[in-house]
Amino acid sequence: MSSSSSKLDLAARAAWMYYVAGNTQNEIAERLGISRQMAQRMVAYAGASNLVKVQITHPISSCLELAQGLQQRYGLDVCRVVPGSEAAGGDDAQGTQQMLAVAGAELMEQYLRQEQPLIVNVGSGRTLKAAIEKISEMDRPQHQIVSMIGAFASDGSANRYDVALLAAEKMQSRFYLLPAPRVAESEADRKQWCNHRAYQIVTGLAQKADVTFLGIGTIALQGAMHEDGFIDDDEVAQLQKQGAVGELICHAFDADGKLLRSPLAARITTPPLKSPPDRPVIAMAGGRKKAAAVRAALRGGWLTGLVTDEYCAQFALQDD
Repeated sequence: MSSSSSKLDLAARAAWMYYVAGNTQNEIAERLGISRQMAQRMVAYAGASNLVKVQITHPISSCLELAQGLQQRYGLDVCRVVPGSEAAGGDDAQGTQQMLAVAGAELMEQYLRQEQPLIVNVGSGRTLKAAIEKISEMDRPQHQIVSMIGAFASDGSANRYDVALLAAEKMQSRFYLLPAPRVAESEADRKQWCNHRAYQIVTGLAQKADVTFLGIGTIALQGAMHEDGFIDDDEVAQLQKQGAVGELICHAFDADGKLLRSPLAARITTPPLKSPPDRPVIAMAGGRKKAAAVRAALRGGWLTGLVTDEYCAQFALQDD
């Protein structure tokens, strides 16, 4: 996304909030993470660019309405909805992911640029990785970046979408990996890993996190956990039979967002999330294949924030 297009998007957001939602410039500045002077300039720029007429003539306006709808229905503190061809029946998954990455990076930087020391939990996922790749490099050695998922598979291979290290390198921050396989060989094996002192130190730090960023996965053949070899065909089929539609940091849930008890769940080393969260938990996911999982995660009350696309937002606002 070009800088001029990004500026128009920001101006459209500010104008929609000012003219449609009735927010003050101070409120706009706070919600967008910019100064009051910048908020004032963006509202003025929207007018000068002919975005403001009877309605805001920019595709982002419908996205803002969807975001507000998601916030109201699911009690989110923050929500970003990006345009996507998939909302109109297209299949530009890569283009949608890039727009999600831009919006996700913008939101993440609002937290990461803070001067006070932060503990930041980071999950995994393709969209989350794409967002972190777009974050500007910054000098934040006072932050601590904690990986939320096991560092390797049972065969010792690493997960290429475990992106906490990438985030730490971007900010020159301290990095903590979770010293365990993502899925243990057995329940007894899991207990051994989770009782290790290093594991306890990292998970103890994760419990104190100021903000958590993660992706939302699907339980399906060629879903991330299956594609990366953490679950096999039979385990996918078994979870689907139980009603699984998605996963958050490896924990599978059904269409209502309820965690599922299963032989797999007893082997997952990732510490579970809280519902409702007591601190910011922001997910990034979009595309037609993720719609059911995104809606279920919202229904389960696992999130305080979401970056998604039009199709998923519309799906999540539909009644069954």
